[in-house]
Amino acid sequence: MVDGAVTRRAYARRVTILIDPPLWPNHGRVWGHLVSDASLEELHAFAASAGIPERAFDRDHYDVPAERYDDLRALGAELVDARELVRRLRASGLRVTAAQRRGLP
Repeated sequence: MVDGAVTRRAYARRVTILIDPPLWPNHGRVWGHLVSDASLEELHAFAASAGIPERAFDRDHYDVPAERYDDLRALGAELVDARELVRRLRASGLRVTAAQRRGLP
């Protein structure tokens, strides 16, 4: 039987998951964003393995509360500043723009 912690660490090394600092207050908590710069499938798999609920997904990222940051980093999420996160998300082609969020072409 494989140790769960070893499995999570091995899984985390195979992904490029980014997390920015929690800066956004809402609902009595402070939130940040979790993204993949490779694929949404990778992002969803990482989020599921970390126990992040599907309802936290918002088109191209997951909203995550500050108290989850240590766990997510331990699973392999790379901490980057918000500008770097957006830059890499855009470069990946996965970024959903404000216009797209409003349903504009």
